[in-house]
Amino acid sequence: MDMQDARRRARGRAASTLANRSLERGIEILRAFRPGADVLGNGELAERTGLARSTVSRLTQSLVETGFLQYDATLRAYRLGAPVLSLAHAMHAGSVVLQVAAPMMRELAQAEHINVGLAMADRDEMVYLESIRYSRKVSLRTVVTGQRVPMALTSLGRAWLAVAPAEERQALMDTFARRSPSGWPALEREILDAMAQVARQGWCAASWQPEVVALSTPLRLAHHPVHILNVSVSTKAPVAEAIAELAPHLMQLAEKIREAFAGDDQATQRFSPS
Repeated sequence: MDMQDARRRARGRAASTLANRSLERGIEILRAFRPGADVLGNGELAERTGLARSTVSRLTQSLVETGFLQYDATLRAYRLGAPVLSLAHAMHAGSVVLQVAAPMMRELAQAEHINVGLAMADRDEMVYLESIRYSRKVSLRTVVTGQRVPMALTSLGRAWLAVAPAEERQALMDTFARRSPSGWPALEREILDAMAQVARQGWCAASWQPEVVALSTPLRLAHHPVHILNVSVSTKAPVAEAIAELAPHLMQLAEKIREAFAGDDQATQRFSPS
């Protein structure tokens, strides 16, 4: 390979790296939009992403041109465009796990008048892929597909931490500790206890809202990322009583989903408490 060819290849690698970096930064801008933060200006986006304002300005222009952002001239700010919703719909409709699990989840929710959810991890949060709500509590009925909940505080997140790769779990625990140094010792004990519950009995419980009891179990299916299956109920009954009622329903549902995958000749990796 001559010197000119080597230089061309080096320039190609540099351009590829720059393009990748721009893509990553553009995705960070899209991630900045949340419920309650649905209209954001360049300054707010720079603050939320940690990117330079000039970089944000350049990327938002590209995102407007591609339709992923809409510019509101009156507010001088941006909101998400329709293509973002179409991507979410494509993901939801194309999920093999949801195609199998959702009908069973709905059947259980209707039969027992409880809430049933399925979620995956995204950074330090859990995202509901499906949320079927039959609770009398209004705040629980507003939990919808696509909603994020904190990993550290919920049974969903703690069940995921119990089966997460050790290095990734430790990085997240370090993040939680930095975020709330004074409250971390107590929170760490709660997380470790929940992880022990998963190892011992296959599920963990949490009650991070008043009069709400939630149980979650890891759902590990071959060729798919870890999903977390969840049931919850609004109740004034003692927590132990609610847990005793919910746990069998949760574990039976998880088993039915695994069996359905096995029946479709999709090999599954069964979760076995150690």
